[in-house]
Amino acid sequence: MEDDKPRLLDQVRQQIRIRNYSIRTEKIYAEWVKRYIRFHTYRHPVEMGAVEVEAFLTHLAVTRNVAAATQNEALAALLFLYKEVLKVELPWLEGVVRAKKPAHLPMVLTREEVARVLAEISGVHGLVASLLYGSGLGLMEVLRLRVKDVEFSRGEILVRDGKGQKDRVTMLPRSVVISLHEHLEAVMALHQQDLAEGFGRVNLPFALARKYPNAAAEWGWQFVFPSGNRSQDPRGAGTFRHHLHEKTIQRA
Repeated sequence: MEDDKPRLLDQVRQQIRIRNYSIRTEKIYAEWVKRYIRFHTYRHPVEMGAVEVEAFLTHLAVTRNVAAATQNEALAALLFLYKEVLKVELPWLEGVVRAKKPAHLPMVLTREEVARVLAEISGVHGLVASLLYGSGLGLMEVLRLRVKDVEFSRGEILVRDGKGQKDRVTMLPRSVVISLHEHLEAVMALHQQDLAEGFGRVNLPFALARKYPNAAAEWGWQFVFPSGNRSQDPRGAGTFRHHLHEKTIQRA
């Protein structure tokens, strides 16, 4: 099994990349596959099927008491494993004990409460938070923004590959225009410094890196909210400056 496990995970990653899924999805799916295998004492998934998937998901709901969204995430990863990697069609999993979704209504802040929250967050974190509240973007949508996706002249933000892998256009709040301009000036200076040191490239979506080999170093493709440090790309494509990690914003 030890010899098979790396090869299986490599197959999972390969199929995810073929479908242009994000690095985040790749990590999550690979982790759920590993947990599934460990739960069944390292049996290979090809030797298992619907019964074992049901047992694992039921364990998550009953023993681990995970949230409904977490169980659904695990289910999606395992269905991907069987359908797309192992090419096995699983019957409808009627026996799965579903984690219960909370019955309470979501809390919605008033405009005054939002203003008080934003007043407590400064700098880059505050700018990200202002975009979240002012443009209707999700956290990862903000963090994945590229410079060329911000249209100051039209007051628009282009969201690429958003929810459902769809593109859409949303408004650029007037309240952040000046701060965002100043922020991008600092980002440009950082980018120029990276270029001078032999770096300055970002990972590109889909197959653009092959079609346009120089695009990764162009200003328009840089992240609006880059990380403070350069790091190795998880997919082995080189040393890049990725976007801010979502946990830094959540902590703020």
